Amino acid sequence: MSQKMLYKIKEEKHNEKDLRKLLSDYPEIKFVSLMGIDLYGNGTEEKIPTNIFLKNINDFLNGIAVQTDGSSVALPGIATLNDAKIDMIVDKECDWFIDYNNSLIDEETNKPIGTIIIPAFLYHGGKAVDSRSILKSAEKTFKEEVLKLIQENSDAITEFNGEDVKQIELDTAAELEFWVKTPNDKAEIEALTASECLQEQYWTKINGPVRSALEETLIAMDKYELEPEMGHKEVGGIKAKLDSNGRYNHVMEQLEVDWRFSIPMQTSDNQMFIKNLIQETFLSHGLETTFMSKPIEDVAGNGMHIHLGAKARLKDGKKVNIFNGSEEHFLGNIGYGALMGLLKNYEIMNPFISSTHDSLKRLKPGYEAPVCIVTSLGNDVKIPSRNRTVLISLIKDINSKMSTRFELRSPNPRTNIYLATAVSYMAMLDGIKYALNSKKTEEELLKELSKKQGEEFGYLEKDREYRSEKDVFEDYTEEERNSLFGKAPKSVIENIENLDLQKEKLEILKVNNVFEEKIINSFKISVIKRWREELTKRILTEYTNEIRSYKAIHIPEKALDNDLSAWTKINEIRKNLAKDSTHFECLFTRIKKAIKDEDYKLASDLSIELEEKIETLRKMYYEYTKNILDF
Repeated sequence: MSQKMLYKIKEEKHNEKDLRKLLSDYPEIKFVSLMGIDLYGNGTEEKIPTNIFLKNINDFLNGIAVQTDGSSVALPGIATLNDAKIDMIVDKECDWFIDYNNSLIDEETNKPIGTIIIPAFLYHGGKAVDSRSILKSAEKTFKEEVLKLIQENSDAITEFNGEDVKQIELDTAAELEFWVKTPNDKAEIEALTASECLQEQYWTKINGPVRSALEETLIAMDKYELEPEMGHKEVGGIKAKLDSNGRYNHVMEQLEVDWRFSIPMQTSDNQMFIKNLIQETFLSHGLETTFMSKPIEDVAGNGMHIHLGAKARLKDGKKVNIFNGSEEHFLGNIGYGALMGLLKNYEIMNPFISSTHDSLKRLKPGYEAPVCIVTSLGNDVKIPSRNRTVLISLIKDINSKMSTRFELRSPNPRTNIYLATAVSYMAMLDGIKYALNSKKTEEELLKELSKKQGEEFGYLEKDREYRSEKDVFEDYTEEERNSLFGKAPKSVIENIENLDLQKEKLEILKVNNVFEEKIINSFKISVIKRWREELTKRILTEYTNEIRSYKAIHIPEKALDNDLSAWTKINEIRKNLAKDSTHFECLFTRIKKAIKDEDYKLASDLSIELEEKIETLRKMYYEYTKNILDF
């Protein structure tokens, strides 16, 4: 019997003979679970005993569907109550991981009970309707269309001969940030803000249970052959405290984990598995983790930057980076086109990237999160930019041509990475089509990318700018940013509306039916439904509790005039937000009524007003409490 544990089953082992042997050699693996990804980005899970799996193994491997109820996945408008059957088709062309339950030990082997996680596609009415299927279709479309464009426009490319290209290959990577804390501890906002401004935590030494959990996570990732590259502290956090028993408490730290790039589908599957691995590992050390994009107000949120690359495999076996150009340029014409495609079409990408109330709260000036559609290349070709205030960064190493890629900085850990990657490659394809079919040189494309407001070139919009080497947060006013780079959506509704307002741009996602109309409509319905439920059932409840916690703490006979005045103003905002009277409806009530009436535009406007007033209330109450000495 094997003394080691099995962590991954590679593609070449996805056959009856090898699977029967593996399950015989590793009897601690008791279950199989098919993981389909719905439009929310949620993964399905069910426990199929391995004996049932083996009994029907040929059905599983040959595409004979396992069925599930459509009510368990987010596919509104597709899997309805009167037509809810969803078929799950095994994906044999990816890695299968074994998820171990360290809390349950197999009596025979004395090892944790394992479950094989098998990625799957979700089918309804004979058609694929899941996020993994969309990404697979986007990958295929990008590779085939770009190969065709290169072969037809070989004379326009400086780095290689298009006729020598055999195929296009894609690679992506993700950087995953998350907050970790001890259970029930509340954030000390002032301490967190001060620590962030002083950069006391960024890349500092990790101690205590957080260190143990992070190191165990990285070791586990290595066992799964996920090739972890690093784990480190991020900008947010405060120093933990020791209690009287010598244990750490009041843990409040932000971390990041990075791992090696892979093909887009595998990168996305890896991200899903790693998130679960992090949560369970840290929990075993008595620590809670959150992947919310903005879990703590006024402190840095969690990002998940996605790196996007593309290579050409030549007929002689060599590989070249298709984004590179001549030594005098940051990029080649394919690279410039890809970047321009991302920038021009971001309004219809963004709904698939920032689809929650929480995600848009992260995108505020000053927190290293992008606030407008702009890129940076650098002031000199030999010194590529590392401007962290832009939406899309060019990652380039002059000593390594294979490293050239784009970093999309807006996604967060709860972004559906499959859909975000799919829309990114479809947008890049649109820009590459323009760059090659227009026969424009690298110099001409760079000039268009660097255009000033009012200049017109043919692809990028006349009234916008798309490149800046400045600090976007500090060197522009909000009015200037909105004018030059476009106004960022402040609510989920404002964001999702772009799928209706930008019909022409939306067509780029429909090439080869990558995003069918019914998928886009289902996604819109699911986003609005989630926003509506989250706003009325979570956000308003949390704000109600917060508002109730703001109490008068001054002693009337010792209070100064400004104390009384400050509390009077605070109390007026509290009542305006959350307390109805005979002749007045508070903001909470008006939001609930707008939601009930399905007046989502009004509800959106009111939710924006709500966030502004809550922020004002917090600041006013903070100033009020700091002026009270006796209470």
